[in-house]
Amino acid sequence: MGILDKINEIEKEIARTQKNKATEYHLGLLKAKLAKYRAQLLEPSKSSAGKGEGFDVMKSGDARVALIGFPSVGKSTFLSLMTSTASEAASYEFTTLTCIPGVIEYKGANIQLLDLPGIIEGAAQGKGRGRQVIAVARTADVVIMMLDATKGDVQRALLEKELESVGIRLNKSKPNIYFKPKKGGGMSFNSTVPLTQCSEKLVQLILHEYKIFNAEVLFREDCSPDDFIDVIVGNRVYMPCLYVYNKIDQISMEEVDRLARRSNSVVVSCGMKLNLDFLLEMLWEYLALTCIYTKKRGQRPDFTEAIILRRGASVEHVCHRIHRTLASQFKYALVWGTSTKYSPQRVGLTHVIEHEDVIQIVKK
Repeated sequence: MGILDKINEIEKEIARTQKNKATEYHLGLLKAKLAKYRAQLLEPSKSSAGKGEGFDVMKSGDARVALIGFPSVGKSTFLSLMTSTASEAASYEFTTLTCIPGVIEYKGANIQLLDLPGIIEGAAQGKGRGRQVIAVARTADVVIMMLDATKGDVQRALLEKELESVGIRLNKSKPNIYFKPKKGGGMSFNSTVPLTQCSEKLVQLILHEYKIFNAEVLFREDCSPDDFIDVIVGNRVYMPCLYVYNKIDQISMEEVDRLARRSNSVVVSCGMKLNLDFLLEMLWEYLALTCIYTKKRGQRPDFTEAIILRRGASVEHVCHRIHRTLASQFKYALVWGTSTKYSPQRVGLTHVIEHEDVIQIVKK
């Protein structure tokens, strides 16, 4: 019995089992086994014959965005519209067969956009280069899930299932669970909140499935067994995802309104170039980037070239971006902008800067 057969067997067993108090331990064990087999499936086989053509693209720019979707939903058209890169687009499926990068220039930032080949059902098991596509998606900062508005709900559920099975968690935060394996001393289990989905016995059973008998576990929030398995495995990627419904010119106004009101969703039409500017604004929000401008003493600020950093960056991050030795020679900085109480304000290395602040660094 191969790994795929075992996975299918466990999935059928989970679907058959009723969810109640009596079966929660059984379900928890099945989920742990399922996660284990899926991890084995993702490991490259030892006897792989010869190296194939490289699929990943070198990371460049200030952020990376991956375009994921079924074949023929408009990913290549979107890439061609947004960037100066021409990706072949046609009305038949699987036009794009490899990863095609493009660059979006927006608010002074260079955002790398990757047009990935279409995913088909069963991609996580390696169908249709699915594993390589999903591996590239794991390296992105944000995933744009392109969906056909005429059949969006079905596609969305299938794609979420494929990404979930390879350890990509969309629009979720990391579970607040402290977990540390030990050399001895058994298992110590604690929680700072009342737990409704997990119990000490279930946690113990899941750990035994992974052959862990000595560990420290502390739940700081009410998490499900799935969340706990994610913490044990430790290779999960938590990333923001923007659901983009394309081809809205082919559906009714009521349906467009319904799709637009869903969380993390944007409706566009690449064929008629509708709502693409709003999509860029949303993408900027999801990437959480900030532009910082620099100023030399006695001169006007340089607004032609911005330093692009992540939201929540401090003056120290700016120093490292300009030159690696600047932080050690730092005396103080003058900042103009929304992060200060008055302009200019004299600040230290720990001061958190905001979008479009102007900074002047004084060395020792």
